[in-house]
Amino acid sequence: MTTSTGPTVLVDGTQFPLYSEEFAADPHGNYRTMRQRYGSLVPVELAPGVPATLVIGYHDAVRILNDPEHFPADPRIWQQNIPADCPVKPMMEWYPNVLRNAGDAHRRYRQANVSAVDGVDLHGLHAIVEREAIPLINTFCENGSAELISQYAFPLVFAGLNDMLGCPPEIGQRVAAGMAALFDSVDENAELGMQMLSGALLELIELKKSEPGDDMVTRLLQHDAGLDDTEMLANIISIYGAGLEPQQNLIINTLRLILTDDRFAGDVLGGSLSTRDALDEVLFNDPPMANFAISYPRQPMLIGGTWLPAHQPVVISLAGCNNDPAIGGGERIGNRSHLAWSLGPHACPAKSVASLVAQEAIDQLLDALPELRLAVPVDELSWRAGPFHRALAALPVVFPASPPLNVK
Repeated sequence: MTTSTGPTVLVDGTQFPLYSEEFAADPHGNYRTMRQRYGSLVPVELAPGVPATLVIGYHDAVRILNDPEHFPADPRIWQQNIPADCPVKPMMEWYPNVLRNAGDAHRRYRQANVSAVDGVDLHGLHAIVEREAIPLINTFCENGSAELISQYAFPLVFAGLNDMLGCPPEIGQRVAAGMAALFDSVDENAELGMQMLSGALLELIELKKSEPGDDMVTRLLQHDAGLDDTEMLANIISIYGAGLEPQQNLIINTLRLILTDDRFAGDVLGGSLSTRDALDEVLFNDPPMANFAISYPRQPMLIGGTWLPAHQPVVISLAGCNNDPAIGGGERIGNRSHLAWSLGPHACPAKSVASLVAQEAIDQLLDALPELRLAVPVDELSWRAGPFHRALAALPVVFPASPPLNVK
């Protein structure tokens, strides 16, 4: 095995392409194959010619996530040899933000981010989600059918996130377009997406300097960390990255489970199992970011008899680790020992906010349309290709046409 930034040398010279449609269609089958062939540490490609190690062993993941000294999140040495047009580079390259730094820089950024998140009124979030959900449901409830990503989950999550950040709609639309291009890392438009996103958010920063409010961007600006405009931009991008696509996927993946799994379909709507139980199941099996929490070893590291090359990405498979046979199957209802929020110094600081928004969004929809069901057989649903997310391309549903809800 090499100790450079080149590809991991395997016995048979193969690497699993995480970006392929085949992987997206059956990740759990692929995780099982990986485990049989390689154990906990698997040679993969994040894009053509971009090697990495995927960690699918729970205990190895915990060790790595809790050891930022040997496994820092700073990609600057790695990215020196990555072409500018690499589709995953915009998603992985260094920025002065909480996600892509280590040591003192990471602590400074994290303190500012935690402060910004902690200022969110969790009780007020219920009202925000309801305010956004009901008008969205009213746009399709009389039709008897809907596509829940484009007509419900995305606009709801996006509007709620903009509300928390203090972002007006005209800037927010450009943010949405940029984030969509950035997350679809198999698309060569990722670089254009970053340009669109940056331009919109720089306008937001200037707006909040002149018109501060009770919002996350204002709290970042006013924090003692003293973030400059470049740092503000990078950290707001990371907030949108963590709050938009993953939140949408969490809602949609949970709705898919509720609508297709007999353990939930009858019981959730009947009241014996809660939406929270369904969310826990999804966070174990189909977390919205299936493979992420990327680090770059400072030096060659020996883990479980396998050498990890210096400066080559080590990607934690949150989905693979959650389903590691070494930690047993067990009951998932009410079990929150999964890694979906990561752990260690880079653990998600907004899991309470994200969980509340997802639960409230699902409950609003199911309360309004209790006879909701899939419009197509579950095996006809398609998953979007990409190395990081676990995301459906669409979730079409049908239901008895219903009159519009009263808007409070």
